[in-house]
Amino acid sequence: MPSKPEITLIGAGLVGSLLATLLARRGFRVTVFERRPDPRIHGFIGGRSINLALAERGWHGLRVAGLTEVIAPIAVMMRGRRVHDTAGTTNLQRYGRDDSEVIWSVSRGQLNCTLLTAAEQAGATIHFAQRLESVDWDTLRIHLRNDADNSQHVHQTSLLLGADGAGSALRQAMQGVTDLGERMDALGHGYKELEIPPLPQLPPAALSAELREAQARGDLFAMDPNALHIWPRGSYMCIALPNAEGSFTVTLFLPGSSTGTAPGFDTLTTRDAVAAFFQRDFADAVPLMPDYLDDFTRNPTGLLATLYLERWHLDGRALLLGDAAHAIVPFHGQGMNCGFEDAVELADLLSAGHAAPAEVFAEFQRRRKPNSDAIAAMALDNYVEMRDRVDDPDYLLMRELERVLAQRHPDRYLPRYAIVTFTRLPYAFARERGEQQSRLLRELVHGKAALAELDMQAADAAVLAQLPLLPPRD
Repeated sequence: MPSKPEITLIGAGLVGSLLATLLARRGFRVTVFERRPDPRIHGFIGGRSINLALAERGWHGLRVAGLTEVIAPIAVMMRGRRVHDTAGTTNLQRYGRDDSEVIWSVSRGQLNCTLLTAAEQAGATIHFAQRLESVDWDTLRIHLRNDADNSQHVHQTSLLLGADGAGSALRQAMQGVTDLGERMDALGHGYKELEIPPLPQLPPAALSAELREAQARGDLFAMDPNALHIWPRGSYMCIALPNAEGSFTVTLFLPGSSTGTAPGFDTLTTRDAVAAFFQRDFADAVPLMPDYLDDFTRNPTGLLATLYLERWHLDGRALLLGDAAHAIVPFHGQGMNCGFEDAVELADLLSAGHAAPAEVFAEFQRRRKPNSDAIAAMALDNYVEMRDRVDDPDYLLMRELERVLAQRHPDRYLPRYAIVTFTRLPYAFARERGEQQSRLLRELVHGKAALAELDMQAADAAVLAQLPLLPPRD
């Protein structure tokens, strides 16, 4: 591109706000239209938002934008999964080797508000309560409607980027003139958002003696604050992620319809049914959620699906990124991280200035689509692992062996979770290498009940024979 074009972004969520910051700081004139009112003024719309897990790929995007110092205070370190069994006993399964390999819980609302301010400070112009209604593709005029007063607005642009989420209005407008090859695969499971308040806000009478003592000391958190808490129950589960002020965002994942003895949202239609379900399956969490019945009734049931597109762009006029191009289920905690990678990649390509928009958009899709397809598949795999395998003896033995092999062969063996979460190696590589390593683990633990039964010399030889050296990490 010989000169920097005016860029119009649809969507001022996480990816849109970060991309606006990156582009504005590189000298582009950026205008953003967001259908929601400004959350910094009107408040973030809660009840339908899963807390975010910020990993290395996401931190990299924030570093490139110069935002790590403003995000760090609202991020809470999580060392691993703290698994709660039906008896209330817990155990911590670390994500990495030590505290250098962790992920960070961050409130979607707080993060979005911080990124909006950063985008404006970088020079981007953001218009709120502006819903995209249509696009005149011949002239690249976009037609918007203000939801607050029903007024209409027309905006002229030269490049149109869509970061407006899984229900993208820009994607619908593009579908009107070209077949994007869209496929939406529903998971058949939904989610409800609940909350564990900060410990000082909980009624003492409902708490254990240990928690009452912690409350008297002025502790903020009712559970281990440095873990992602998970209650795996086979075909369903609850998770809880910490927030900086002491609360936990709790999310129930459950099939939409019951099957046999497994419950579904269709069976939880009364407060009594919800109460009985939670008392049976999540009894240790119930005293920590005084308003869970109200939250369950008030908050919507979110839907879970994976979006696949064969094409992300309309020649050189419009391009989709983030969830608008490849929405995934949240079970690897990578939706935002993948979207931030999109933003950095696209900002780099647009800033290079040596190709026409159509070539830039095609190259962006060529680089990113194999990786978005890979993380979509791994996120689905991780749901089965989280809800059904984290307390399985065979799974635990494989993970124990995996840690040993990673220590003995750091140049060849890196767990798939670590590749995805602690490096910026391509997702497509992580998936392929993960499948190789899983086959190896299954071979080595077959017929074994404990690590002591394994022949480690044979395991070492298998690693050397089957796993090539890992590529350099950034």
